Amino acid sequence: MRILAAPDKFRGTATAAEVADAIAMAARGLGHVAESLPMADGGEGTLEALGGATEVSVVTGPDGIPREARWRLSEGTAVIEMARASGLALLPGGINHPLAATSAGTGELIREAFDRRARTVIVTMGGSATTDGGLGAINEMGSIPSGARLIVVCDVETRFKDAARDFGPQKGASPEQVAELTERLEDLEAEYRDRFGVNIGDTVGSGAAGGLAGGLLAAGGSLHRGFDYVAGMLNLDAAIDRADIVLTGEGLIDSQSFKGKVVGGVAARARMRGISVAAVVGSVAPGFVSPIPARSLVETVGPAAAMEETISAVGEAATLVITDLT
Repeated sequence: MRILAAPDKFRGTATAAEVADAIAMAARGLGHVAESLPMADGGEGTLEALGGATEVSVVTGPDGIPREARWRLSEGTAVIEMARASGLALLPGGINHPLAATSAGTGELIREAFDRRARTVIVTMGGSATTDGGLGAINEMGSIPSGARLIVVCDVETRFKDAARDFGPQKGASPEQVAELTERLEDLEAEYRDRFGVNIGDTVGSGAAGGLAGGLLAAGGSLHRGFDYVAGMLNLDAAIDRADIVLTGEGLIDSQSFKGKVVGGVAARARMRGISVAAVVGSVAPGFVSPIPARSLVETVGPAAAMEETISAVGEAATLVITDLT
């Protein structure tokens, strides 16, 4: 049998590439042919899925402190993962100041990419510390050169002025701060309309990364659904066509997994072709019934080993899933 391993990362324990390779190794151990295709949904991990970093730049972090940010530049195409410049994970102890957090560093990377002759700059959303509506980035990036493209890859469908309400609490915002940030986003929406002549308010995905997506849209970028864009870049459909069985996966499977995320996207494309699909996951959300077969590491090896020996646990779970499907 031909097995395709097309998982997302297991956040905090394994990269998508590590999970894909573990699944593929399990398949080969059972005598099958296997292909690894690590996936992402436009959020954290997308840089690695699209080839990995080739550059390191010092930029303004979300707290105003200089940070090293890794990004990619190859054959005129740049890939910038905003979380590497403006992400919550950059802050010591995850302590954030939601009203002050800035996306300036992401704008600095965009400017550098264009200055270095990139004709296409892909900026992935997700993992942000910011809810500044992208103002910090816009003020730093400058204009998009004639003939160049700014591609904004969104991992959520949130609209611009809803960014604080939907994600502010995750970034440390109190209810009062969420209200203040929402008011600020509403003002920015009007400012962008006056400044750029673009009405971003009802655009799906414009609230990604605290409104950075909407700000970049106003400044001349184009928004794209994260999973679909990455799937196109990686030729996922062709890989599925070569497979008899597709295994996907992520750290936690729940209802959100089937709303623009990797697991749901891979499953839909496999099912459309009548190809068997299943998932290897870290755990299953309480009470959630997966629409595709899903084997969790917690179920297979227990919670401790799932966290501490993730790669070997993925191999064990994948072996069980493949055996069941063949």
